[in-house]
Amino acid sequence: MECSTFEIAGLILIKPKVFSDNRGSFLETFHIDKYREIGIDKAFVQDNESVSSAMVLRGLHFQCPPFAQGKLIRVISGSIYDVAVDIRKNSPTYGRWHAEILTGENRHQFWIPEGFAHGFLALEDQTIVNYKCTSVYQAGSEATLLWNDPDIGIHWPGTPVEISPKDLGGESFSHFCSPFDSICL
Repeated sequence: MECSTFEIAGLILIKPKVFSDNRGSFLETFHIDKYREIGIDKAFVQDNESVSSAMVLRGLHFQCPPFAQGKLIRVISGSIYDVAVDIRKNSPTYGRWHAEILTGENRHQFWIPEGFAHGFLALEDQTIVNYKCTSVYQAGSEATLLWNDPDIGIHWPGTPVEISPKDLGGESFSHFCSPFDSICL
């Protein structure tokens, strides 16, 4: 597999090796030893899957400590514009964001560690997103940042047509007090 890292520390794009022939294809979507080698030494305790129509926006979500979640995201079919926002208070890239296009065809995975808000825009109908989490979901620990906050300035590749009431009511970054006091790598 190939990996890319970014100016925002902790984020990793993983390009698994895909073996294809006339029967179809095969790839490893997770291998504990190989992922440890690239810096993902976490126990995954919950898998989630969502199905979205084109231009559905989900996010920007995160869970507060001690239930913070790292997420290993991949698209099974369709495509998304996947966004991570650094909310680690002492990080030199605090408030900055990075996005990747994940598709069922490219089969890339995006590792977003604890200390980031996460959201995505589905770019196709019937987009299926699967992600592994390092902590079990705790409703009382979940928080949401406003998806279109001008202080964050995410450049979404289109206008969402469907956004949940929870996401429409996300907190503005200017009033946000991060629960992540230190850099969580």
